[in-house]
Amino acid sequence: MHSAVRPTSPMAPMRPLSDAPRRAGRNARRRGRLALGLLCALGLAGCATPPPADDKDAMEEFRQTNDPLEPANRVGYAINDAVDTAVAEPIARGYRAAVPAPVRTGVRNVLNNLNAPIVFVNDTLQGKPRRAGDMLVRFLVNSTVGVAGIFDVAGAAGYKQHGGGAGVTMALWGVGEGMFLYVPLIGPTNARDLSGFGFDVASDPLSWVTGGVLLSAADWARYGFGVVDLREQALDPIDSIKKSALDPYATFRSLARQHRAAEIQAVRDDRRATVPVWFDQPAEPTQ
Repeated sequence: MHSAVRPTSPMAPMRPLSDAPRRAGRNARRRGRLALGLLCALGLAGCATPPPADDKDAMEEFRQTNDPLEPANRVGYAINDAVDTAVAEPIARGYRAAVPAPVRTGVRNVLNNLNAPIVFVNDTLQGKPRRAGDMLVRFLVNSTVGVAGIFDVAGAAGYKQHGGGAGVTMALWGVGEGMFLYVPLIGPTNARDLSGFGFDVASDPLSWVTGGVLLSAADWARYGFGVVDLREQALDPIDSIKKSALDPYATFRSLARQHRAAEIQAVRDDRRATVPVWFDQPAEPTQ
């Protein structure tokens, strides 16, 4: 699971619109601090005992796994797995069964479009003007011609979707990944990416747009649909891992770290320049 949805009471009184920006800012900062709080809590929960210093092979493996908080992380995995089994997985299966694939694609397109401003900001901070330009075109075209992002018109025209966030930005700036973390309701991550997640949430321009209870509920509904959409996409891979892996936790840890490293390397290798279309364009990086 990747996010938690906080219920908004339908009985909450409407506040004056003049107070809305201040409340939106407080909400965004509160979400950013949540990530930092989770990191601190895990750090206090328990640490793995390093192997003897004279056992070079064991020490190298310990460094490679980068999981000094393994006891606490396994507790986080167990909590996450219990919540996932009881709540997220059944909802995701029901969503797949009840909602036709084209509609699910439309929902995913809308979610990607709502996330485009964050990706654009990070593309810019990464010094990747071509990627930033692609994302800006995607947002403008899909928000208009694509009917609020339901249809990926820009993708069909060659402006392909790509992800990105503050975690990738910090990696390109030279910030190390930090220790591996398995955070309940978020999943496998690391200290750098958890901090980046908090920054992305707090800096999301859409989180500053508010107008009362309805828009606040819509904001949380966006996160809820995002969780369900991600979990639906991961149904088959997660099922396969749980059925075949001797140690699912270790498998998820390894796959998560490999996948993140590949994402960062793909962005680092994307050296396409923003040049007129009549010049030869550098080839897109192999994913």
